[in-house]
Amino acid sequence: METLETLIVDRDSELAGLTTITLNRPDRLNAINSRMHTEIQEVCFELRNDSQTRVVIFTGAGRAFSAGMDLNDRTLLGGSITDPLEMRRVAGTGNLTAAAIEALDQVTIGAVNGLAVGGAVVFLSSMDLRLAAESAWFSIPEIDLDIPLTWNGLPRLMRELGPARTKQLVMTGDRFSCDEANEWGFLNQVTSDDALLPTARQLAAKLLAKDVMSLALTKSTTRALANMMVPDEPTHSDREYLMLSLLLRQSGTEKRKA
Repeated sequence: METLETLIVDRDSELAGLTTITLNRPDRLNAINSRMHTEIQEVCFELRNDSQTRVVIFTGAGRAFSAGMDLNDRTLLGGSITDPLEMRRVAGTGNLTAAAIEALDQVTIGAVNGLAVGGAVVFLSSMDLRLAAESAWFSIPEIDLDIPLTWNGLPRLMRELGPARTKQLVMTGDRFSCDEANEWGFLNQVTSDDALLPTARQLAAKLLAKDVMSLALTKSTTRALANMMVPDEPTHSDREYLMLSLLLRQSGTEKRKA
């Protein structure tokens, strides 16, 4: 088991070919800070060169999958960055992380415990299969925070939920339950809280028993087909939208202080 600053990476000793990645900031409800982005990208890069791992489970430590972007991380919010190209690079951090998850050749399973908010929902939409504990819930509150949903989340949610449902959830920011997410097709299964990880491991074991190449080809083909259905290119200006919204927020804050 490898423990990083914000992640635990466990290469399973019982199920050969399974790696579990646990978001590990439980005191912050696994909020996604700049360090977590870096570590997820680094681990995904390692996995892309790992032909032994065939299934990856993502879950969260403690009582949450993830509370989404860490709003206390001044780096992610632009902070005191004055160089526009550096701000643009930082604004694209979430896009790179979601793309790194989606680009994995391994079959990815999201195992959702507790809450999954904002960017965490985008991460889940980048995974192949999703399970949730019955106490889990979701929300996409970015507009209520005066920022658009970025990280290339809109095309992924359009693919998984359809246009009308995506617009409803993103525009209203309404909280939705695991049963609703299951009914809408965002989840593959809802389990009892105690059964979440055992069920995810059972699913992993079933996948690991399949023919190696057939499973790999199915993963790559379905990923290509999904991108043909709703490509992410229309959100090529995600970084600029986020930069603009952050600058407007900063300007509004400064005016209120004055």
